Amino acid sequence: MGSLGWAVAFSVLSAASYAAAAVAQERLAEHGQRGVTRWAVALLLTGGGVVLHVVALNFGTIAVVQALGTLTLLFALPIAAVRLQIPISRAAWVDAILTVVGLSLILSLSVEPPDPELLGAPADRRLILITVGLVVLLSLAAWRTGPRVRSILLAAAAGTAFGIASVLSKAVLAALSDGGAAAVSPLAAVAVLVFSTGGYLLSQLSYGRAGLAAPLATVSVTNPVVAATAGVIVFGESFRFGAVGVAVIAGAAALMTLGVIGLARHAATYTPSDDATDTTSRADVTA
Repeated sequence: MGSLGWAVAFSVLSAASYAAAAVAQERLAEHGQRGVTRWAVALLLTGGGVVLHVVALNFGTIAVVQALGTLTLLFALPIAAVRLQIPISRAAWVDAILTVVGLSLILSLSVEPPDPELLGAPADRRLILITVGLVVLLSLAAWRTGPRVRSILLAAAAGTAFGIASVLSKAVLAALSDGGAAAVSPLAAVAVLVFSTGGYLLSQLSYGRAGLAAPLATVSVTNPVVAATAGVIVFGESFRFGAVGVAVIAGAAALMTLGVIGLARHAATYTPSDDATDTTSRADVTA
């Protein structure tokens, strides 16, 4: 199995782990956040999703791995349907098909560059500063708006932080495999932790009084779009067939976005409103 195959396999396992973690978190919420075993299961599944995601980044392009992260919503749909004994609607199936078709096109046209560029100083500092600026700008703008727009802006800030955290994670892995621990930028390693933590906090803040569907969809779409864009700029990732391939990828991304937004809406329908904060962290780290 080639690098793309391993990237797909680990990404799918990561998405499944995040979906299972969401179920564990929901059960934890149902029991009033009590139970050491329930906490341990939720944390282990979330941690497993993070580890599998990072491993996937070592094998595939950021565009592929991040796009496959949206499968968490796809896995969450049947899990919620079985647990709550609610049939999956025709609209949900359509959204799932749109997501899969978009993902398939992205997978088929993505190309791993033969010699990926390493991210070093001052490029890492520029990327980190630009990301901090965008996240701060979106966060500040959020508090000057109404609840719904605030929720979307905070979710966009969270998705941006998560997306760049994945880009920097790949940069750290590339440096580690190329020159060992000494080649790893301490700034990039610290930024991964800061952006991941900050993204998680921002995503939790985004699930406020405006409901769950809008911020969940915004995080799920912003994360892969930001990461894939940065992957093309930072690592020179590309797609087959030149300009035609880019146009097809844009259409595939649009299809996937429509599907993800629909899946997020269905996930919100299946999620008890009182437990929204606890059951939506699956999308926060997908990284």
